[in-house]
Amino acid sequence: MDYAVVNPATGETLATYPTATDAEVETAIAGADAAFRSWGRTSTPAERATLLRKVAGLHRERRDELAAIIVREMGKPLAAAEGEVDFAADITEFYADHIDEITRDLPIDILGEGTAVIRRSPLGVLLGIMPWNFPYYQVARFAAPNLALGNTILLKHAPQCPESAAAIATIYHDAGFPDGAYTDVRLTNDQAATVIADPRVQGVSVTGSERAGAAVAEIAGRNLKKVALELGGSDPFILLSTDDLDATVQAAVEARLDNNGQSCNAAKRFIVADDLYDAFVEKFSAAMADATVGDPFAEDTVLGPLSSLTAAERLAEQVDRAVAQGATVVTGGVRDEAYYPGTVLTGVTPEMDAFREEFFGPVGVVYRARSEDEAVEIANGTPFGLGSYVFTTDEAQAERIADKIEAGMVYVNLVLADSPELPFGGVKRSGTGREMGLLAADEFVNKKLIRTGP
Repeated sequence: MDYAVVNPATGETLATYPTATDAEVETAIAGADAAFRSWGRTSTPAERATLLRKVAGLHRERRDELAAIIVREMGKPLAAAEGEVDFAADITEFYADHIDEITRDLPIDILGEGTAVIRRSPLGVLLGIMPWNFPYYQVARFAAPNLALGNTILLKHAPQCPESAAAIATIYHDAGFPDGAYTDVRLTNDQAATVIADPRVQGVSVTGSERAGAAVAEIAGRNLKKVALELGGSDPFILLSTDDLDATVQAAVEARLDNNGQSCNAAKRFIVADDLYDAFVEKFSAAMADATVGDPFAEDTVLGPLSSLTAAERLAEQVDRAVAQGATVVTGGVRDEAYYPGTVLTGVTPEMDAFREEFFGPVGVVYRARSEDEAVEIANGTPFGLGSYVFTTDEAQAERIADKIEAGMVYVNLVLADSPELPFGGVKRSGTGREMGLLAADEFVNKKLIRTGP
């Protein structure tokens, strides 16, 4: 496994980084364990909050530098990269601001005499395995709540994100976190398995593909380690009624093209009421076709390159296979090196691979729904269950559908509304556990009962 910065816009290899030696891995585990047994157990919530606020501040101070790194690493348009840095800062600050809520004792009303409380204690060393699509945001939502609790972090970033990974580690060091509290370590897959199995490591969090999640969960299960998984998604965007079709189409485009279409919780399947279907397909396809493809550093670019040439080739193969199986390309569908345009497919049926697959790029599949029940059936007809979007002018209908959708998140009449206080996660093959919000602090914590007699 090579850690390298390969600019997907040009194909140029800008830098390479060595993977850790086995001795360096041992040093990283030992350092994280020592930091937990000292700082993690003795620091106060107020002290940890101060450090987290410094981390948030350094993200903001270094915004331009950090954003440019991930444009080079994975092709994110510059404005989106800057927004991601801001969001990582906001998430980190959220846990500093709410640290008392996630660390305080919870009293229990008991039946007998005396008292009982739940005391929230850190577990210890945690391994985070992070993806390339949001190099700062993904790390922040894992690291910030767990450092707030007093856990210590070993961070294995994606092999194509070594520069951003190093920049984050520098921020935690410069903010004043002690050695071992946050350690960037460039692991091979075999080394990651060794880390998970190590008795000093208490849990692992993975954001990535189904395949990666299953492999990590298997190792964690064999070693009786807590695991949190945030995996793929094929989120439905259900449109049943609207007072402004143009605005709804714009929301659909934004929900599909965010992050070059490479977002787990992007809207990917557009399920449209029969009476709106034809007009939606026409307007949606025109807007997708108009999305500017180009240099990710350019101000007017909507779609930069996909994260790698391989990613673009994989997406093109999926679209080509869908067409071979009977789907129709309304617009787009032609790859140019690592660039892929906004693409719309129709005519996808349950017999096709495209009905069940996740398109990790700017491809939207539009389905016709002849009733509310059919819309829900299509929405739930995949192995995934991450997020979902419902657009309707009928409040009662929105409530019914939100209750029926098999997903971890439902957004009604809005998109791109992720926020630090809102929990993020899914069901089915989209994973287990929650990140963000106060629920994130429930994943890797010992909810210790302390029962005291009269």
